[in-house]
Amino acid sequence: MDNSFFALFIVGLLGGGHCAGMCGGIVGALSLQAPKQGAAALAVQLAYNLGRITSYVFAGLIAGWLGQQAGNLLLLQNGLYLFASLMLIAMGLYLLGLTQLLAPLERGGQTLWRRIQPLTKRFLPVRGIAQALPLGLLWGWLPCGLVYSALTTALASGTATRGALSMLAFGLGTLPNLLLAGLLLARFTRFAQARVVRVVSGLLVLGYGIMGFVNYFRG
Repeated sequence: MDNSFFALFIVGLLGGGHCAGMCGGIVGALSLQAPKQGAAALAVQLAYNLGRITSYVFAGLIAGWLGQQAGNLLLLQNGLYLFASLMLIAMGLYLLGLTQLLAPLERGGQTLWRRIQPLTKRFLPVRGIAQALPLGLLWGWLPCGLVYSALTTALASGTATRGALSMLAFGLGTLPNLLLAGLLLARFTRFAQARVVRVVSGLLVLGYGIMGFVNYFRG
Protein backbone atom coordinates (compact mmCIF):
# COMPACT_ATOMS: atom_id res chain seq x y z
CA MET A 1 0.00 0.00 0.00
CA ASP A 2 1.59 3.29 -1.12
CA ASN A 3 1.93 5.82 1.71
CA SER A 4 0.37 3.32 4.10
CA PHE A 5 2.75 4.22 6.95
CA PHE A 6 1.80 7.89 6.81
CA ALA A 7 -1.87 7.05 6.37
CA LEU A 8 -1.83 4.74 9.40
CA PHE A 9 -0.11 7.45 11.44
CA ILE A 10 -2.91 9.89 10.51
CA VAL A 11 -5.56 7.24 11.22
CA GLY A 12 -4.00 6.69 14.64
CA LEU A 13 -3.71 10.44 15.27
CA LEU A 14 -7.34 11.33 14.56
CA GLY A 15 -8.78 7.90 15.30
CA GLY A 16 -6.92 8.16 18.61
CA GLY A 17 -9.87 10.16 19.88
CA HIS A 18 -11.71 6.85 19.90
CA CYS A 19 -8.79 5.25 21.75
CA ALA A 20 -8.75 7.93 24.40
CA GLY A 21 -12.50 7.69 24.82
CA MET A 22 -12.38 3.91 25.07
CA CYS A 23 -9.26 3.69 27.24
CA GLY A 24 -9.71 6.89 29.20
CA GLY A 25 -10.96 5.03 32.26
CA ILE A 26 -7.92 2.74 32.23
CA VAL A 27 -5.53 5.64 31.72
CA GLY A 28 -7.18 7.55 34.53
CA ALA A 29 -7.08 4.61 36.93
CA LEU A 30 -3.42 3.98 36.25
CA SER A 31 -2.54 7.66 36.50
CA LEU A 32 -4.20 8.03 39.89
CA GLN A 33 -1.79 5.42 41.27
CA ALA A 34 1.30 6.94 39.63
CA PRO A 35 3.31 10.10 40.38
CA LYS A 36 1.03 13.08 39.88
CA GLN A 37 3.31 15.74 38.41
CA GLY A 38 6.70 16.64 37.05
CA ALA A 39 9.22 14.50 35.20
CA ALA A 40 8.24 11.37 37.14
CA ALA A 41 4.62 11.60 35.94
CA LEU A 42 5.71 12.12 32.32
CA ALA A 43 8.17 9.21 32.53
CA VAL A 44 5.43 6.87 33.77
CA GLN A 45 3.03 7.92 30.99
CA LEU A 46 5.75 7.46 28.36
CA ALA A 47 6.53 4.01 29.79
CA TYR A 48 2.86 2.96 29.57
CA ASN A 49 2.73 4.03 25.95
CA LEU A 50 6.11 2.57 25.02
CA GLY A 51 4.88 -0.79 26.27
CA ARG A 52 1.56 -0.42 24.45
CA ILE A 53 3.19 0.51 21.13
CA THR A 54 5.75 -2.30 21.51
CA SER A 55 2.87 -4.78 21.72
CA TYR A 56 1.33 -3.24 18.59
CA VAL A 57 4.63 -3.63 16.73
CA PHE A 58 4.93 -7.27 17.79
CA ALA A 59 1.36 -7.96 16.66
CA GLY A 60 2.12 -6.20 13.36
CA LEU A 61 5.24 -8.33 12.93
CA ILE A 62 3.16 -11.49 13.30
CA ALA A 63 0.42 -10.19 10.98
CA GLY A 64 2.95 -9.13 8.36
CA TRP A 65 4.68 -12.51 8.53
CA LEU A 66 1.37 -14.30 8.04
CA GLY A 67 0.63 -12.08 5.07
CA GLN A 68 4.10 -12.76 3.70
CA GLN A 69 3.35 -16.48 3.60
CA ALA A 70 0.63 -15.66 1.08
CA GLY A 71 3.05 -13.56 -1.00
CA ASN A 72 3.31 -16.12 -3.79
CA LEU A 73 -0.47 -16.39 -4.06
CA LEU A 74 -1.47 -13.19 -5.85
CA LEU A 75 -5.20 -13.83 -5.50
CA LEU A 76 -4.90 -14.27 -1.73
CA GLN A 77 -2.64 -11.24 -1.41
CA ASN A 78 -5.15 -9.09 -3.33
CA GLY A 79 -7.88 -10.47 -1.12
CA LEU A 80 -5.98 -9.34 1.97
CA TYR A 81 -5.64 -5.84 0.51
CA LEU A 82 -9.38 -5.69 -0.18
CA PHE A 83 -10.17 -7.01 3.31
CA ALA A 84 -7.96 -4.34 4.88
CA SER A 85 -9.78 -1.60 2.97
CA LEU A 86 -13.20 -2.97 3.92
CA MET A 87 -12.14 -3.15 7.57
CA LEU A 88 -11.13 0.50 7.50
CA ILE A 89 -14.45 1.45 5.91
CA ALA A 90 -16.25 -0.48 8.65
CA MET A 91 -14.13 1.24 11.29
CA GLY A 92 -14.93 4.68 9.86
CA LEU A 93 -18.64 3.90 10.02
CA TYR A 94 -18.20 2.57 13.55
CA LEU A 95 -16.55 5.80 14.69
CA LEU A 96 -19.36 7.78 13.06
CA GLY A 97 -21.86 5.78 15.07
CA LEU A 98 -23.57 4.40 11.96
CA THR A 99 -22.94 0.75 12.66
CA GLN A 100 -21.82 -1.64 15.37
CA LEU A 101 -20.22 -3.91 12.78
CA LEU A 102 -16.90 -4.11 14.62
CA ALA A 103 -18.38 -4.66 18.06
CA PRO A 104 -18.32 -8.48 17.61
CA LEU A 105 -14.59 -8.25 16.86
CA GLU A 106 -13.98 -6.40 20.11
CA ARG A 107 -16.08 -8.95 21.98
CA GLY A 108 -14.08 -11.72 20.33
CA GLY A 109 -10.88 -10.12 21.55
CA GLN A 110 -12.20 -10.33 25.10
CA THR A 111 -11.28 -14.04 25.10
CA LEU A 112 -7.58 -13.19 24.88
CA TRP A 113 -7.94 -10.20 27.22
CA ARG A 114 -9.53 -12.33 29.95
CA ARG A 115 -6.34 -14.41 30.01
CA ILE A 116 -4.05 -11.39 30.02
CA GLN A 117 -5.89 -9.08 32.42
CA PRO A 118 -5.08 -11.03 35.63
CA LEU A 119 -1.37 -10.48 34.91
CA THR A 120 -1.84 -6.73 35.34
CA LYS A 121 -2.38 -7.17 39.08
CA ARG A 122 1.30 -8.07 39.48
CA PHE A 123 2.30 -4.51 38.58
CA LEU A 124 -0.20 -2.59 40.69
CA PRO A 125 0.02 -0.14 42.33
CA VAL A 126 2.17 1.79 39.90
CA ARG A 127 5.13 3.43 41.60
CA GLY A 128 7.31 4.08 38.59
CA ILE A 129 8.60 2.90 35.23
CA ALA A 130 9.30 -0.63 36.50
CA GLN A 131 5.55 -1.19 36.86
CA ALA A 132 4.34 1.11 34.07
CA LEU A 133 6.29 -0.50 31.22
CA PRO A 134 5.03 -4.09 31.70
CA LEU A 135 1.51 -2.75 32.28
CA GLY A 136 1.76 -0.98 28.94
CA LEU A 137 2.91 -4.19 27.25
CA LEU A 138 -0.22 -5.92 28.57
CA TRP A 139 -2.47 -2.96 27.81
CA GLY A 140 -1.50 -3.21 24.14
CA TRP A 141 -3.60 -6.39 23.87
CA LEU A 142 -6.81 -4.72 25.03
CA PRO A 143 -9.58 -5.48 22.48
CA CYS A 144 -10.01 -2.48 20.16
CA GLY A 145 -11.66 -2.37 16.75
CA LEU A 146 -9.37 0.44 15.59
CA VAL A 147 -6.28 -1.63 16.39
CA TYR A 148 -7.77 -4.64 14.60
CA SER A 149 -8.41 -2.50 11.51
CA ALA A 150 -4.80 -1.33 11.52
CA LEU A 151 -3.67 -4.94 11.88
CA THR A 152 -5.49 -5.89 8.70
CA THR A 153 -3.35 -3.31 6.91
CA ALA A 154 -0.27 -4.88 8.50
CA LEU A 155 -1.52 -8.27 7.32
CA ALA A 156 -1.76 -6.99 3.76
CA SER A 157 1.63 -5.20 3.91
CA GLY A 158 3.50 -8.15 2.38
CA THR A 159 6.37 -8.63 4.83
CA ALA A 160 6.94 -9.02 8.56
CA THR A 161 9.07 -5.86 8.62
CA ARG A 162 6.43 -3.75 6.88
CA GLY A 163 3.78 -5.19 9.16
CA ALA A 164 5.78 -4.14 12.22
CA LEU A 165 6.46 -0.68 10.76
CA SER A 166 2.76 -0.29 9.90
CA MET A 167 1.76 -0.83 13.52
CA LEU A 168 4.61 1.39 14.71
CA ALA A 169 3.25 4.22 12.56
CA PHE A 170 -0.26 3.61 13.86
CA GLY A 171 0.93 3.43 17.48
CA LEU A 172 2.89 6.67 17.20
CA GLY A 173 -0.24 8.31 15.80
CA THR A 174 -2.23 7.32 18.88
CA LEU A 175 0.51 8.53 21.24
CA PRO A 176 -0.46 12.24 21.53
CA ASN A 177 -4.08 11.42 22.41
CA LEU A 178 -3.35 8.80 25.04
CA LEU A 179 -0.37 10.67 26.48
CA LEU A 180 -2.55 13.75 26.97
CA ALA A 181 -5.33 11.57 28.36
CA GLY A 182 -2.91 10.29 30.97
CA LEU A 183 -1.59 13.71 31.92
CA LEU A 184 -4.88 15.62 31.82
CA LEU A 185 -7.16 12.75 32.89
CA ALA A 186 -10.92 13.41 32.68
CA ARG A 187 -10.67 16.76 30.88
CA PHE A 188 -9.06 15.25 27.80
CA THR A 189 -11.23 12.13 27.92
CA ARG A 190 -14.35 14.30 27.66
CA PHE A 191 -12.80 16.09 24.67
CA ALA A 192 -11.95 12.78 22.98
CA GLN A 193 -15.52 11.57 23.38
CA ALA A 194 -16.99 14.74 21.85
CA ARG A 195 -19.18 14.20 18.79
CA VAL A 196 -17.09 16.43 16.51
CA VAL A 197 -13.92 14.49 17.34
CA ARG A 198 -15.59 11.19 16.56
CA VAL A 199 -17.01 12.56 13.27
CA VAL A 200 -13.62 13.86 12.10
CA SER A 201 -11.96 10.59 13.13
CA GLY A 202 -14.62 8.49 11.42
CA LEU A 203 -14.52 10.46 8.17
CA LEU A 204 -10.75 10.17 7.98
CA VAL A 205 -10.70 6.41 8.52
CA LEU A 206 -13.66 5.97 6.17
CA GLY A 207 -11.95 8.05 3.48
CA TYR A 208 -8.75 6.04 3.62
CA GLY A 209 -10.70 2.78 3.46
CA ILE A 210 -12.67 3.95 0.43
CA MET A 211 -9.44 5.10 -1.24
CA GLY A 212 -7.95 1.63 -0.82
CA PHE A 213 -11.16 0.01 -2.07
CA VAL A 214 -11.19 2.19 -5.20
CA ASN A 215 -7.49 1.61 -5.87
CA TYR A 216 -8.06 -2.15 -5.64
CA PHE A 217 -10.54 -2.11 -8.52
CA ARG A 218 -8.51 0.39 -10.54
CA GLY A 219 -5.40 -1.81 -10.26
